[in-house]
Amino acid sequence: MGEFAGKVAWITGGGSGIGRAIAVEFARQGARVAVSGRRTEKLDQTVAQVQAAGGEGLAVPCDVQDQAALVGAVAHIVEAWGGLDVAVANAGFGIAKKGHHATVEDFQRQLGVNVFGVVGTVQAALPELLKTGGRLALMGSVASFVSYPTGAAYAASKAAVGAYGDGLYIDLKGTGVSCTALHPGFVESEINQVDNKGVFHEDRVDKRPELIMWKADRAARVMVAAIARRRRRKVITGHGVAVDVLMRLCPGLVYWLMRRFS
Repeated sequence: MGEFAGKVAWITGGGSGIGRAIAVEFARQGARVAVSGRRTEKLDQTVAQVQAAGGEGLAVPCDVQDQAALVGAVAHIVEAWGGLDVAVANAGFGIAKKGHHATVEDFQRQLGVNVFGVVGTVQAALPELLKTGGRLALMGSVASFVSYPTGAAYAASKAAVGAYGDGLYIDLKGTGVSCTALHPGFVESEINQVDNKGVFHEDRVDKRPELIMWKADRAARVMVAAIARRRRRKVITGHGVAVDVLMRLCPGLVYWLMRRFS
């Protein structure tokens, strides 16, 4: 068995993409895995994959913008399995609009899911994690280091998640609970099939570059390892690491290139 044998893990946004891959990876490492999201049929598919990987799975539908539902989800998991050891705040989506075209309502919707949904997940899970000396993980993005054309709202939301994660890492010292901020680059997911209002469209084509995109299961292995080691921060994908380094060394060049070729 792996690092998480006998542990209980909860992943929001667990119905597809990165969230599903993380759920399956936790199952491979011996954890019992609960997944939450809005699409029940997708959660059931994840549970089936968790079980195929040798784990126990539990679908707990909820919307991360509904705090009562998040608290209820944690209560359901604890009732079923007796506690909670890991919470991964993964649910999110991206608004694709130029910054000066994105409205206040666009930003409210973007931050509502990607930021307040993360905060709500943490607040719902933390009382149980404090009992177990557990682990928190927040899903950021390489976009938290550098914005991009039509990505101002999304980048702002992920920058907030990164800063929140760093603050939790400091503030949780002495509690036994760790917080890991995960910052992936391009990873297989359904994010580009979700429109600016958070509605999924199965027929949408993902236009992100396949050449540098990681498979979700590969990214999940790296992410779960970082959670296991209680890392403060982990950047995932080779191009993600490159962007991180370039933004530290020569951010002006990065933004010049963005403006030049957008």
